[in-house]
Amino acid sequence: MSDRLLVALAGQPNCGKSTVFNALTGAKQHVANYPGVTVDKMSGWYKHGDTRVDVVDLPGTYSLTFYSPEERVSRDFILNEKPDVVVNVMDASNIKRCLYLTFQVMEMRTPMVLNLNMMDVADNRGVIINVEALTQILGIPVVATSMKQGRGKQELFDAIADTGHNKTSHALFKVDYGPMEGGISNICDMIQEDSGDLKAYPARWLAIKLMEGDEEVRKLIMEKGAQGAIILNHVKKLRNQFECEHDQDTAFAVAQARYAAADKVAAGCLTLPAEKKKPLSDRIDAVVCHKFMGPLVLVAVIWLLYYLSIVQGYNLTNYTWPLLAKLRNFVAAVVPDPGFIDVPLISAFALWLMDSVNALLNYIPIFFILFGLIAIMEDSGYMPRMAFIMDRLFSRYGLHGQSTLPMVLGGIYVGGCAVPGVMSCKGIPDERSRLTTILIIPMLNCLAKVPLYVLLINIYFAAHKGLAMFFISTISLLMVLPVSKLLTTTVLKDKPTSPFVMEMPPYHLPTVRGVVGRALERVWMFIKKITSIVVALAVVIFILLQFPGISPQRLAEFKVQRDQAITKFRNSITQTTYAEALAGDKLMEMVLYWESYKNKKMLARDADATAALNTEFQKINPQFFLIAQPGKDKVAKKVNRSFKKLFKTRKGLLREMRKERIDASFLGKMGRALEPVTQFAGFNWRVNVALLSAFAAKESSVATLGALYEQDDDSGDGSLESRMAKSEEGFTPLHALALMMFMVLYPPCLATSIAVKLQSGSVKWMLFGMFYPMVLGISVATLIFTGGTLLGLSGLQAMGVFYAIALGITIATGFIKTKSEFEHARQAIV
Repeated sequence: MSDRLLVALAGQPNCGKSTVFNALTGAKQHVANYPGVTVDKMSGWYKHGDTRVDVVDLPGTYSLTFYSPEERVSRDFILNEKPDVVVNVMDASNIKRCLYLTFQVMEMRTPMVLNLNMMDVADNRGVIINVEALTQILGIPVVATSMKQGRGKQELFDAIADTGHNKTSHALFKVDYGPMEGGISNICDMIQEDSGDLKAYPARWLAIKLMEGDEEVRKLIMEKGAQGAIILNHVKKLRNQFECEHDQDTAFAVAQARYAAADKVAAGCLTLPAEKKKPLSDRIDAVVCHKFMGPLVLVAVIWLLYYLSIVQGYNLTNYTWPLLAKLRNFVAAVVPDPGFIDVPLISAFALWLMDSVNALLNYIPIFFILFGLIAIMEDSGYMPRMAFIMDRLFSRYGLHGQSTLPMVLGGIYVGGCAVPGVMSCKGIPDERSRLTTILIIPMLNCLAKVPLYVLLINIYFAAHKGLAMFFISTISLLMVLPVSKLLTTTVLKDKPTSPFVMEMPPYHLPTVRGVVGRALERVWMFIKKITSIVVALAVVIFILLQFPGISPQRLAEFKVQRDQAITKFRNSITQTTYAEALAGDKLMEMVLYWESYKNKKMLARDADATAALNTEFQKINPQFFLIAQPGKDKVAKKVNRSFKKLFKTRKGLLREMRKERIDASFLGKMGRALEPVTQFAGFNWRVNVALLSAFAAKESSVATLGALYEQDDDSGDGSLESRMAKSEEGFTPLHALALMMFMVLYPPCLATSIAVKLQSGSVKWMLFGMFYPMVLGISVATLIFTGGTLLGLSGLQAMGVFYAIALGITIATGFIKTKSEFEHARQAIV
């Protein structure tokens, strides 16, 4: 008798499989990813007598075909890991539907237990199941449970142990594929006679999958079979012969035979109520899925989701950001202190790294709320309704109904965030649509793009702000829909896709444990994965911005300015009692003291916190504190004013050095090197540098412009708008429009790129997702600027013309159907 068993849980979505998994394993579980894909791998264990039972919760799937990652992961695990027992969890109230998956698992010839879960739902609907008859028909153990009530749990434990220790498959039932059976039998013989490695796989299962046209199994035959090409040629002939004789697709015939077998099995064990009462779910769906009311409910739900996750999530960062700031302050205290204008490289890098990590960790409140709300929508049963409502429109552009949520979170209007948008693509079952959605979300209007829009509109479209904001708020959607159509018909055309089959499960009340547990698991996975990737990318960007650095000559000039400022300050306080307290190195101590005090004071939330902070800093150095907070002390006030001037001078020198460092950096040189290309889009080197710096975070574009368009004197209002308008006298609204459109199509920022890598599971798609928007963006910006210049259009006129073109292309591409769309079947399985 084995002292260890491997058990796999397989089942269709919404059959209560997660509840069964939690009931079996309790707290002894963890989550990871299957290698090469982004599908969750839930695993846990429990003890049954002296036997340790390891349980793997396979992804919920309606079938075991090759269309989606979930389907491939589930069947590959059963085939290659060869679990001792597969527990097929079934919704007892929908036996006929669930048997479709059961037959496929049985055909894989693995030891199996059928778990009729959700018996309480079946009882409430008046459905009577003859468990003994079902056991005899199928030839496998059948256990009835209601795991939410703890009913049948021990019986399931015993059935798993008994089946696992017997090491035999009890399945007796076989689906009759009618006129296809002769061909299946013929293929089985060829497989069994093959001298390759095909004997490790169930011959009948391989034969059926070949008749279905399963591409993954075809590859398997070629790789493992000695006579693979011969077998596949024979299968092709058999399929063609069948389709000619019966005028029916073989895959459809296989599916039809399984549904007929499900009817036969159900008839032998199932008794339905004489008068079928309309379930509550159907009565709710009469409103939720209504032709007109459904979209209104969807808008309300999406607004609430957006408001709670993005708006309130950002509000929560007001509480979490101080914690991250304290972590940064701790790092700043550990690394070597900066000089007056000298910052040690190790200190600069450590703080840059902390800022990069903190920028991502700051999303945690948003993610926790987002993942929790998604879990509620999944468990309640609303998620498939939302997908069903939107699929009719999105399918025209190669997207999926479940692309709705990610696109809304990403900023389908204005103010979203691409990171949670990309992260929420996990639930899209169709691989082609999932990758398409991941790749287009960065082109939506995330909140980080808004500062540049506002800056340019305030300068160049001040008289038409409302019109300009409407344009920029809606143009992104008119761009991503045609782009998604283009992606699905070109680079993604060979990615697996599947018919739209959406189950409408009964509505359920989500459990607090399930919602919180899933939210924590997904957030923890995000934290673990970003830490390694962020470090690598942050190092690259840091090097590009820091090196080769300021020339020795300019550094010497900055040091002269430093010495002059310090001398001037010392002369202004030489007759005061504070001169000795700020002598020598103590002056730099005061600078760091002042900086630390100001930073912490910004985090103080109320008067009590400020008072406690004052007490703390007064104890650290009473004289320094008097300079920082002079009160009515006239001498201290004089020193305070002089010190503020010195501190301001230091900040100005650091800012000017940062500006020159950017100009001389590899990134700055890249900005100048790009001018021959970007000049046709109306961009000069300053704009190029600002856009390149936005790779780290799109907010950086405005921050970099702030450093590049530095104020030369104290005249004017000092705003970036006035400084940029003054420095770029040749800039026109046409320049601004081209720049705004480039930002609309801008490649994903650092955080979003990491999310793309995590969700696509591939560095290749991350790099592609960064490259193609850049090409598209510069092309569109060039079309607007150069085309508008040649046609003599003003910025406002070019805006109207481009909007009309984009709207026309979007409508036109929606009417162009591809082969996959002709095959796109919309089904609601109730």
